[in-house]
Amino acid sequence: MTVSVHNPDQYMAALRTIVAQGRKRIGLLVGAGASAGMAKPDGTYPLIPAVVGLTDQVLTTLAPTYQKQIDGLKAELAQHDIETILSRIRSLSQVIGSSKVHDLDGPGFATFGEAICSEIGKIVDVRLPETGSAYADLVNWITGTTRDYPVEIFTTNYDLLFEEAFESVRAPYFDGFTGGREPFFDPVSVSRSDLPARWTRLWKLHGSLGWRASAKGEVIRTGQSSASHLVFPEHLKYDQTQKAPYAALLDRLRTFLLTPDTLLISIGFSFADAHIAARIDEALAANPSSSVFAFQYKILDEEGPACDLARRLPNFSVYARDQAKVNGTRGAWKAPAELPSKDWGPIRSTYMDNKGNFTLGAIEPFARFFAASRSVQAFPTQPDLAAIAAETPSPTAATVLEAE
Repeated sequence: MTVSVHNPDQYMAALRTIVAQGRKRIGLLVGAGASAGMAKPDGTYPLIPAVVGLTDQVLTTLAPTYQKQIDGLKAELAQHDIETILSRIRSLSQVIGSSKVHDLDGPGFATFGEAICSEIGKIVDVRLPETGSAYADLVNWITGTTRDYPVEIFTTNYDLLFEEAFESVRAPYFDGFTGGREPFFDPVSVSRSDLPARWTRLWKLHGSLGWRASAKGEVIRTGQSSASHLVFPEHLKYDQTQKAPYAALLDRLRTFLLTPDTLLISIGFSFADAHIAARIDEALAANPSSSVFAFQYKILDEEGPACDLARRLPNFSVYARDQAKVNGTRGAWKAPAELPSKDWGPIRSTYMDNKGNFTLGAIEPFARFFAASRSVQAFPTQPDLAAIAAETPSPTAATVLEAE
């Protein structure tokens, strides 16, 4: 019997080399787990609740008006998270017309859905702590290097935290909208790369606070905390995801991964979103020179959707708390007893805790790792990297130990 293990020093040294330089085309895929993993200004967690907390808050607020409908929907649904409930509500609003289900007709369910989006908007409309944040660390990493290619951020989150982080340091970014009175979405600019590399691309795949429909039915950006244009992963309203900006942004994700020698790094994303997972699957299968590094918060056995992609795609790697799946090989994390260099102890502590758990699946250590990548105190010299390469297998292979 053989047992595979992965050396975290080897992989993280290679990753630090990549992110410290500005030569590679890098993208970030940021999910709800990112904002849920950040602290509030008072130091408590989460800054924005994850799906479970979001569901509890929204339904508790709306229960005085919609308790009967909430109970009825929960009775017929296998999952009770706010995304599944909203998907069902929107479906009913389209098909039942004047008929009633759970004592609401189609227009009534449409109003119910709007109320849910409004409550979601209130919850996610928060500000970053002034004392620092993970997003501020990531922006520091992005702006701290002259780049050959812009960093592209793909996020399913509706909050304006990335926008705030960029604007606080006067760093330019482009989100697909242009204009003054009612900024409109320009899919042509999204599909091309005409802006300078110093302009980060920020793609809000599921919509954003401040997006709403204009009088012509087109999505515009208002600058206000409106939450009318939100799209959830299991939403059955397929035609909405095919309209600009959603179709253009999903196509941008696929185009990014179809570009030679690209790296997409995910944090706080479960890969349960069928629309996004399908485009990643297609692009990686068509372009073996692109890669995805999925940094997951849970243990590997609990990261089913990510592991499904890694099982089919050798260029999709999963880095979980207890194990990793790299180049199709699954193995537990095992750091060598001897440090690669005398200064490596503090470096290893940025991605491994004292129990041997890999910690970069959480947004705060993840962002610090990136921000510190250019620091001489937290980055090995080139001779150290050469020593690591000589003592360990290639970054695409696992170390195989014979178990007795």
